[in-house]
Amino acid sequence: MRPTLLPLLFALSLWPAVTPAAQKVTVPVDVGVGPAVFVFSGPIADDQLLHTGLKLSVDAVLDKEWLRKNQRAIPARYRKQAKQMEEVRISPSIFIPDSFIISPKYRDTGMYGVTFKPLGLGLPLSSSPVRFKLGVGLVLTYAYIFSDTLPDTHFLRPGASLGADLEFQLAKSFLVSVGWESTFYVPQELGGLGLPDSLGDGIFHVGQAYLQLHFRFPYTTTL
Repeated sequence: MRPTLLPLLFALSLWPAVTPAAQKVTVPVDVGVGPAVFVFSGPIADDQLLHTGLKLSVDAVLDKEWLRKNQRAIPARYRKQAKQMEEVRISPSIFIPDSFIISPKYRDTGMYGVTFKPLGLGLPLSSSPVRFKLGVGLVLTYAYIFSDTLPDTHFLRPGASLGADLEFQLAKSFLVSVGWESTFYVPQELGGLGLPDSLGDGIFHVGQAYLQLHFRFPYTTTL
């Protein structure tokens, strides 16, 4: 994605504010959900390496055909740029969770939590039917960690994520993706909200591997 296209992405994400007149448009919506495995850094990994959860995504998918057929829904100054794009994906709300941690204690440590990604940017390096994408984002995670061997911890930290995603389009309305995401947080000590004495004694990185099933359906709205 070229830097000159970033204003277009911003404008599309603010449709109600930039569209001159209300009109009905039908947008393909992609809902993805599937299992995820988390690896926490520090003493948690030493105690119990893997924790389970769910990966979630909800995006409006504006492909090249949609952008061509709905040029009137795009601000006039960005229509030329839109013709150069293969696909744009926009999340309808920053309050939709990115992932859930649902990991009952099967050895000594369990945890439950949620991660939000209020800001994210993806760079597709190939298009359908096999789409490879690199992504970065800003996240906020809360997790309650309970353990027989470690201090109980309310983990609450902002972070920055970097990931790769490989998506296979098996049908027009059904896709499968697999990916990995590494998130680096402001370090937090176990048992408290402060900084750890040393990086290895706290939580500063969480790795996430996931598999998602994607279902697409049309959604009509007035902009």
